Amino acid sequence: MSQATDMDAPPWVRDPSRHPLITPQAKEIATRIFARIASGAYPFGTRIPAERDLAIEFQDTRATIRQALEFLATYDAVSRRAGSGTFVSYRKAPPVAAQADGNGSASALTIHQLAETASPFAMNVAESILEPEMVRLATIYMSTRDLAELGLQLASLETIVTESDRFAALEDDFMMMIARGTHNSLIAAMYAILHEVRRQPQWAESRRQMLTPSKIRSSQMLLRSLYEGIQRRDVETAVELIKLHVASTHEDMIYES
Repeated sequence: MSQATDMDAPPWVRDPSRHPLITPQAKEIATRIFARIASGAYPFGTRIPAERDLAIEFQDTRATIRQALEFLATYDAVSRRAGSGTFVSYRKAPPVAAQADGNGSASALTIHQLAETASPFAMNVAESILEPEMVRLATIYMSTRDLAELGLQLASLETIVTESDRFAALEDDFMMMIARGTHNSLIAAMYAILHEVRRQPQWAESRRQMLTPSKIRSSQMLLRSLYEGIQRRDVETAVELIKLHVASTHEDMIYES
């Protein structure tokens, strides 16, 4: 029990040698943010909320939030990227039993390895295989409640004009809702792997650069048509639209590379 507690303790407790000067308020906020990272609420590679959002949540100044994030960065718990945000770089060590297991169970490290080694072409092939069938099943099986939630997500997507990071995150969540709407846990789990790979910093940065205002607008129009196709239970149209979306993404990757 004490071993698990030690593993979950903030790194500045285990290693005070790098401890910079920091205000008590900032250290408390850093500790609370780290607790979310250690618990998996902020998984490895994901972008944590912006400074302004954290300032509102913790009812403190952005200067204090910035100090807390810089403190976390000192201990490699997060990675700060100018213009992109703050990403989780802390990986919780798996239990000893999991380390000894040679069966290659899915883990945060596995997702990281996939993100490091997968090419844009490999990602496109995976999406072109999985997404059309996923959309076909969702068109058939999504409930009225599923469609209502998907519609709300689309409405949020359609408010964005230039915020590429936020658009990418909402678009990923939109597609994840479709995956869950298949009511097939295996397909949802497989798509969740793609979902997490796309959230890794190196992939997120590439997408951010490709998401110009005009690209955001064209994607919004296509996703609106996709939603309407699913809502009408028009399987053929919905599948053709998602294929078009995958092809468009593939063209962007080729152009970017």
